[in-house]
Amino acid sequence: METLDLDNRGLHTSRIGLGTWAIGGWMWGGTDEAESIRTIQSAPDHGITLIDTAPVYGFGRSEEIVGKAVKHGGMRDQVALATKCALEWDAKERVARNATKQRIFKEADDSLRRLQTDVIDLLQVHWPDPNVDVRETAEAMARLQQDGKIRAIGVSNFTPEQLDAFSEVATVDVAQNPYNLFERQINDDVLPWAQAHDARLLAYGALCRGLLSGRMHADREFPGDDLRNNDPKFQQPRFGQYLAAVDALEQFAQDNYGKHVLDLAIRWVLDQYPHSVALWGARKPDQLEAVDNVWGWQLDDSAREQIKEIVDAHVTDPVGPEFMAPPARA
Repeated sequence: METLDLDNRGLHTSRIGLGTWAIGGWMWGGTDEAESIRTIQSAPDHGITLIDTAPVYGFGRSEEIVGKAVKHGGMRDQVALATKCALEWDAKERVARNATKQRIFKEADDSLRRLQTDVIDLLQVHWPDPNVDVRETAEAMARLQQDGKIRAIGVSNFTPEQLDAFSEVATVDVAQNPYNLFERQINDDVLPWAQAHDARLLAYGALCRGLLSGRMHADREFPGDDLRNNDPKFQQPRFGQYLAAVDALEQFAQDNYGKHVLDLAIRWVLDQYPHSVALWGARKPDQLEAVDNVWGWQLDDSAREQIKEIVDAHVTDPVGPEFMAPPARA
């Protein structure tokens, strides 16, 4: 397992983190708590020492499950806990952005309670709030760090301009953005910013909501409130284009590395930037077994260029992850 110093101050974690959005159940068709706990507790067996969650994932449910799994498994000294703040919701589960100081302080305390811990290793502003000056948000995060409630500071879904403004007040240790073979928009903005400022990059959606797992098929259906029912990538005719690209990438991975497209997709994220971490979403322990296939090999510049050509040749009508953005408050 490859590791890095997540905050340049000794917070060492694995370069693959366990993503727990689906474990919260909301927008993923429900959850199985016992199975989720087994999944979290099996993560260190595969070298995974970073667990990423958020209050909005199941409206506290994901954090509660993570907290229970880590405490009952005696894992707290083995893993770094990353969560988020700056989203609110109402009784009808309508989500909106809220990055005021008061909201951030409240969420941090709620997260500490749900996670059953004395300190959050990495707290991230989940989405920028257009109704709040970024500097006010940064002041709140800096205060939490000064008070010893959090160790490292991160932001998610920020632009370079917002990152610059935030950095006037507090250091951005980590930038978390959607990043995968099909969603490469940050190559032009956030990734160069992270490189210039020696910030770490947490890539969420590294498998593009399972599209790069190699297990999707054209007639796949998604139950309940699964967000992929609203994801334009999973609607025809685009879905067919992406599946064709996956097939071609699978062949490329097998021919050149004896690997699968899932292995290739994660390796691609890691090899784009030496200070990147790929978040790997899983709800069952066996979904972590393939983690072991990612280590011990790399993609050089030529391979990454060939991969880009394969994707661009098959996906003629690409679309980004914009559909996931929550609204601002009225």
